[in-house]
Amino acid sequence: MDIPLFPRPSVTAGAESETARRMLDAAILFLGALTSEQKNKALYSLSSEERLNWHYIPRPRQGLSFKEMDGSQQKLAHALISSGLSRDGYAKAMTIMGLETILKEIERPVWRFVRDSDLYYLTLFGTPSFESPWGWRVEGHHLSLNFLIVGGHQIAPTPNFFGSNPAEVPEGYRLAGLRVLAREEDLARQLLLSMNKDQRPRTMIASEAPGDIVTQATRHIQMDNPVGVAVSEMEAEQKKILLDLVTEYLYRMPEDVACARMDQIEKEGSSHIHFGWAGSEKHGSAHYYRLHGPSFLVEYDNTQNNANHIHTVWRDLRNDWGEDLLQRHYINSHRAPSSQ
Repeated sequence: MDIPLFPRPSVTAGAESETARRMLDAAILFLGALTSEQKNKALYSLSSEERLNWHYIPRPRQGLSFKEMDGSQQKLAHALISSGLSRDGYAKAMTIMGLETILKEIERPVWRFVRDSDLYYLTLFGTPSFESPWGWRVEGHHLSLNFLIVGGHQIAPTPNFFGSNPAEVPEGYRLAGLRVLAREEDLARQLLLSMNKDQRPRTMIASEAPGDIVTQATRHIQMDNPVGVAVSEMEAEQKKILLDLVTEYLYRMPEDVACARMDQIEKEGSSHIHFGWAGSEKHGSAHYYRLHGPSFLVEYDNTQNNANHIHTVWRDLRNDWGEDLLQRHYINSHRAPSSQ
């Protein structure tokens, strides 16, 4: 029998409209504060291929960077970002951006990449509206948040990527000991160590961890059958740890968005979620894990920089980029997507 995720408010039709309204209001205010030249950089059509052009590495990006905004525009940009995240999710995102200054100190005097907390870019797709679908993205090194809003209340929040380099700030630097993604690591290791002698061989999907998340920045993912141990094979305390871990990822989003995803997981059967681990069980050594359900995938990898460099991603196997939402919208409205 499936066990429920943690108690939460019931989600009814249109329940995501509170977050959608905040996003809409924040997007309109942000765009209204931009110059024509800035709008040309920040705004794309909804059908643009740029919407699917995502990555988590330091690279040139499209959109409008914080470096190109004045102080008041930056505040409005932060209001838009916070509209799409929970309080904890927003704190994590801001800390990830701030780690660029620490990483710059760690890497000196030789810098392979420009490390700059202002090199994060906001991009909007389509015209923010309750009537028409639209989307937005904030992206830079180790952060890629992608949203599509349809019908004024349905929100697709994936791909969703959070990374951390360093995973733990070393001694001798500001904020030494800080671990932005600590619970993502610690809960998973707690679950691994709880496995009994029969469960452990099935939990270990590889003796060595892959060098990165397996799906990387692929635009569309297809996964083989789940590997590892299923929730249906776990003991009660193990199920609780696993569902705490799932919740840690989902609650990067506002409560209404997270609850809608939880309802979907429960409807599909939380017992079908699989947990698999690769690499060492020791903190500070290379390791990887995944959570694989009928419609979602979470990957975590910590192998680079002597296992002090975390990549995490949450993907929707059926509705990344809101493609199903868009298709249903266009069918219901009896019209094709505009290229304008």
